[in-house]
Amino acid sequence: MNRNNFTALCATFLMCAIMIVFYAGFAVNRNPLAIADAQTISAANEDDTISNEKVIYLTFDDGPSDRVTPKILDVLMDEGVKATFFIIGKNAETRKYLIRREIEEGHSVAVHSYSHDYKEIYSCPEKLIKDIDKCNAVIKDITGKKSKIYRFPGGSFWLRDELIKAVTAHGMRYVDWNASTRDAELINPTPAELYKSAINTPANRDLIVLLAHDSTTRTSTAQALRDIIKYYKNRGYLFATFK
Repeated sequence: MNRNNFTALCATFLMCAIMIVFYAGFAVNRNPLAIADAQTISAANEDDTISNEKVIYLTFDDGPSDRVTPKILDVLMDEGVKATFFIIGKNAETRKYLIRREIEEGHSVAVHSYSHDYKEIYSCPEKLIKDIDKCNAVIKDITGKKSKIYRFPGGSFWLRDELIKAVTAHGMRYVDWNASTRDAELINPTPAELYKSAINTPANRDLIVLLAHDSTTRTSTAQALRDIIKYYKNRGYLFATFK
């Protein structure tokens, strides 16, 4: 190998190494499982306190859906645990019966988005608040009262400070997560894969906020849920909701 070829090879290797480090750092910084920023920790009991040392919050985003949400609600009822549903307003408008069922069965219904259109709602604080209020208007129309709990689509981990400050200044408390079923990441996951993620991803073993979804394509989530619940029951976790 001549000197010019060797120099070119070294330069190529160096560039590849820099790119690997860059993208690895990007992945770590954007990893939604790295942080749990649960601004609202409300217990399932009346005095709003938690005595258990180990607590898990089951949270479901992007519903309601006719196909999956009823199956998840059936499992939750059978297992006697409550969850928090972060809903999409435009989905709820045509599925009011599911929101009513969630409330009647003791679950919490909270704001996720009306449109779930990242480009639109994250373009400026004013549009973000407008989207929140539109979703909350749907919740009030169905349940009689608005929610003060919010989950940013995609989580707050990567957002500009001005967007987060606008939400808290609007009187909303936001909730991220520190564990995930990964049902929105994996392609055609099996229930076993979702179960494995749910028990292996928690960043805090005593306080777990578990992300899952009840949108129409998440049938494996409903199928995995019972085993996930039993796993945490067997380890002494209290199931709580955000209120």
